[in-house]
Amino acid sequence: MKSNSITVYEHQRIYVGKTYNGQVFKQRHLDALLKLNEYHDWKYFQPIAKGIQFNQYVGIIQINGLSIEIHPKADKNDANSKWQRVLLNMLKACGKLNPESAGAANVKRSNLNLLEIYFEHFLSEVQSLQRKGFIKQYGKETKNTKALKGKLEFAGHLQKNIVHKERFYTTHQVYDTDHILHQVLYKALEIVTQFSRGTWLLDTCKRIALNFPEVSKQQITTQQLNSIKLHRKSKDYENALKLARLIILNYSPDISGGKEKMLSLLFDMNVLWEEYVLRKLKEATRNNKEIEVIGQDSRLFWGNNYLKPDIVLRKGGKTYIIDTKWKTPSNNKASVEDLRQMYTYCRFWDAEKALLLYPGNDKEKHVEFEPFKTDDFSIYMEPYLVKLNHECKMGFVSVLNNEGGLSESLGSEVLQLLDTENLV
Repeated sequence: MKSNSITVYEHQRIYVGKTYNGQVFKQRHLDALLKLNEYHDWKYFQPIAKGIQFNQYVGIIQINGLSIEIHPKADKNDANSKWQRVLLNMLKACGKLNPESAGAANVKRSNLNLLEIYFEHFLSEVQSLQRKGFIKQYGKETKNTKALKGKLEFAGHLQKNIVHKERFYTTHQVYDTDHILHQVLYKALEIVTQFSRGTWLLDTCKRIALNFPEVSKQQITTQQLNSIKLHRKSKDYENALKLARLIILNYSPDISGGKEKMLSLLFDMNVLWEEYVLRKLKEATRNNKEIEVIGQDSRLFWGNNYLKPDIVLRKGGKTYIIDTKWKTPSNNKASVEDLRQMYTYCRFWDAEKALLLYPGNDKEKHVEFEPFKTDDFSIYMEPYLVKLNHECKMGFVSVLNNEGGLSESLGSEVLQLLDTENLV
């Protein structure tokens, strides 16, 4: 039976016993979500009385019988329908969802399901590998053989072959399809099959499994995934392994005492917004060789701690700092913590101007550049001080265009907000 679905938006609250999109949110769903949240250091939700409040993480969570789709929404006053496709479009723009894949065709469907899109993308990649032919690799195998080859495992040989004198328990080299690449893909395929029951993807899963080579079933660990190295012969596996990694690491089997199995695919909108702005800025400055746009530039701050502004822009010996904030500020005022952070960035990067960048299309919210008001304490910081005339402003750029798609002019709008001559 196809999963029922609840649609919510970031920072929204849901409560046990209440109905959302015709589906009842039950206590067992809450228990499973709290276990998932605990497993991920309480970063996905905020527990509230008989319910949860979502944070800035958006995407989809699937528990047995229920899917919870969490959409981004930068402006709470906008209609919900405006934001339903934003996540998928931003994932495509940031390269986290291949726009040429078969799965991306579902972006145009009225009933969007992020898991189904990623599942179909993964299945399409595995089918492509099957058509090309699965590769073989060298590996080691330990078992009984009728001929002595490789290394004789003496203790195991005595234990297993005390009666069968004609056998040898050895560790020897083999060349076949049973290796870590296929073990990872098959593990991901099992997870996709489990969560595709009752959907149109199940038939594809079964056909792929039927033609999949026989592999050892193993528990795939993060260490194993990190140890995979691709070479010239296995480079075609890159996309399939990326998707398999995403599926395996977000799978939580029996997370609530064996009653529920859960798969979550959640993205931090702060990180996604930062990456999207960076990409649009690089697009806008692609033909201007004098402008350098750097993401996550870091400098040593104190001890082993580093400062990392979101975006550093340089031109003609001048430096500009951009710090992206997905959540719009309350009362149209930047927090003291954010302003202190921007001042620190300006000091360490000797930046002339700093911009706090928020999503929004209300141009009246713009606050012009204003110098930080500080006393001259250069006598205490003379070795580090370059200048004190750093300026900061708040700026807003529209995420969406008039047609409801992502704004293509966002990069140019950010450059205009920096209010610098001939920057574009």
